[in-house]
Amino acid sequence: MSTREQKRILVTGAAGQIGTELVLALRERFPAGDVVAMYRSSPLSPEVAAGGPSAVGDVTDVNAYAQVVAEHNIDTVYHLAAILSVGGEQNPTLCYDVNLNGLRNVLEVAREREQRLFCPSSIAVFGPDTPAVAPQDAPLHPTTMYGVTKVAGEILCDYYFQRYGVDARGLRYPGLISWQAPPGGGTTDYAIAIFHGALQDGSYECFVGPETRLPMMYMQDALAGTLDLMNAPLKALKHHADFNIGAMSFSAQELADAIAARVTGFECRYAPDARQAIADSWPDAVDDSAARDEWGWSPRFGLDEMVDDMLENLRHGLGKE
Repeated sequence: MSTREQKRILVTGAAGQIGTELVLALRERFPAGDVVAMYRSSPLSPEVAAGGPSAVGDVTDVNAYAQVVAEHNIDTVYHLAAILSVGGEQNPTLCYDVNLNGLRNVLEVAREREQRLFCPSSIAVFGPDTPAVAPQDAPLHPTTMYGVTKVAGEILCDYYFQRYGVDARGLRYPGLISWQAPPGGGTTDYAIAIFHGALQDGSYECFVGPETRLPMMYMQDALAGTLDLMNAPLKALKHHADFNIGAMSFSAQELADAIAARVTGFECRYAPDARQAIADSWPDAVDDSAARDEWGWSPRFGLDEMVDDMLENLRHGLGKE
């Protein structure tokens, strides 16, 4: 399936951090009327709601989901509906239901309709026994329900590919940083909130310690990687739903220092909470050589480029230019 053959596209979880920006990116590349934004309860951003079709749906209700797909004649699905790491620890049962039962429903409909499917994974698949630089193929022993569902989701997608030929693809997203949409309840949310604190209050209290180092990525790179993977020839892929994808790795202190160098008087305090244990279970960086070799992955943003762009856009939005 080439880019031109993605004719009718559905984005689940379109009200979330990634979904909001992915819908807009897809509508820049395809006719806006062919990109349907599906959400369950959280409202869509005004730009997404006004820019093209939308649908209310719940991926845990297979019949209702199948009805949305049929009504819009969907051939390609970007399945982003999920409960993230922090929310998953607060309600593991809901996390399992949405992330795994919902994925199974989406895969079943994809099998029946011969759809192409994107289903993201996460660095949350890794556990404390993972090396500091996580290999592409590593033992996966996560310590959160979110991580458990992402490991099982990768395997489920591979099963549907091997058993039924469903073209299901996915990336292990690192922490994603964006100025355009609010964070969605993940452990790496501090890397977004710190910018708002710097510009609005001149300070920020970080919920992980200063030495906490995690793989991170600017949203523009995440969107480019998502679309590039979906456009890659199937025959070129040795992996499918579990690609490591990296861009930068920095400690919370390094991020705070980079912001302080650009925002006069900014101070960051540290008050680690329960999210510290989750962050400590994840690797410092990832080996993404498989993504580079199989479909040409290459990020554009490092720490300095990301900080400059975040501050420029947030200052504009807050009227602080």
